[in-house]
Amino acid sequence: MTLSFGVSALTSFLIIVWFARTKKQRFKRNDTSAVQAAHLNPTPRIGGLAIVIALLVAAALSHGADNWTAFVLLLVSAMPVFVVGLAEDLGYLASPRKRLFAATVSGAVFIALTGQWVLQTGIPVLDIALHWTPFAVVFSLFLAVGISHAFNLIDGLNGLAGFTAFAAALALAAIAHQTALTEHRDILLTIAAAIIGFLVFNFPFGKIFLGDAGAYAIGHLLVWVSVAILWSAPDVSPFAMLLIFFWPIADTLLAITRRLSLGKPIAQPDRLHFHQLIMRGVEIVLLGRKRRRIANPLAALFTLPFVFAPMIAGVMFALDHRAAAMACVLSAVAFIATYKTGMSIAPKLRRSGFSKTVRTASSEQRTAAE
Repeated sequence: MTLSFGVSALTSFLIIVWFARTKKQRFKRNDTSAVQAAHLNPTPRIGGLAIVIALLVAAALSHGADNWTAFVLLLVSAMPVFVVGLAEDLGYLASPRKRLFAATVSGAVFIALTGQWVLQTGIPVLDIALHWTPFAVVFSLFLAVGISHAFNLIDGLNGLAGFTAFAAALALAAIAHQTALTEHRDILLTIAAAIIGFLVFNFPFGKIFLGDAGAYAIGHLLVWVSVAILWSAPDVSPFAMLLIFFWPIADTLLAITRRLSLGKPIAQPDRLHFHQLIMRGVEIVLLGRKRRRIANPLAALFTLPFVFAPMIAGVMFALDHRAAAMACVLSAVAFIATYKTGMSIAPKLRRSGFSKTVRTASSEQRTAAE
């Protein structure tokens, strides 16, 4: 785990140095002009490369360990989506459809290599359908691809996706430990260590970003380890796993619903994600729009308690199906209520912030005249 952290941190540092010495004209994309951009300066977005290199090195040097085979198969399965995501990060613009297809291929590779997929969901009717293997495999792929994509959608603030992935890895490791799945636990702790190595430079000031390669690859790794845990420990509640991934899933479903209701394509970016509303609130109420360098990580800190709370419940109720299901319902209600409240007060904050700016400007003009 120390090795994974060190390689990830060192590789992230080398990427930052390389990017600083490379002329910006050589890069094919300008992320600062994107609709959903929350940063002001060009930044390397290949932090996922540092994490994957760290995991590959850790796997190479752990040959002979009990979990080595499972770890290698997991990493091999992640390569299709990682490579396609990296192409997007380097400016070769792999479309969302291609990235989703690559995530599907990665999931299919995992199933082919391990023979594991989702066997139960805790929903009786659906669980009956899952007895038919072809349906179970397709359902597993659909679920995993959606969660992998969800990690990419929440990658909008410094540290948000990274800390979400880190916390999810630790939560899954805790569940694996509860059920004596030490191989799964050790793999997850290695993944968590690699993510922290990246976060050293990602948070708070965003010297490097996770990128599509990192978000999709981490989402893939975590979701399929969770599938492996459910496969090996059927006493674990599927609702507990849903709580671990609650925030990415909830934010993605909300984005889909929002865009459909507005008559917009599902894949069209916008600035109405939960974390984006929080950042705008921080800018308007606390800091002003010219201090985004501080507002960005501060908004991430305000968002993370909402992310961590369902995960804590997932670990607590991992073996209590009814309590985990109830926690999912309460988390959904809290998420929707909080978002709707934020949307309702956002216009008022905007007007308040504008009025304050006007009053300040008028006061300064009067002072200058006097």
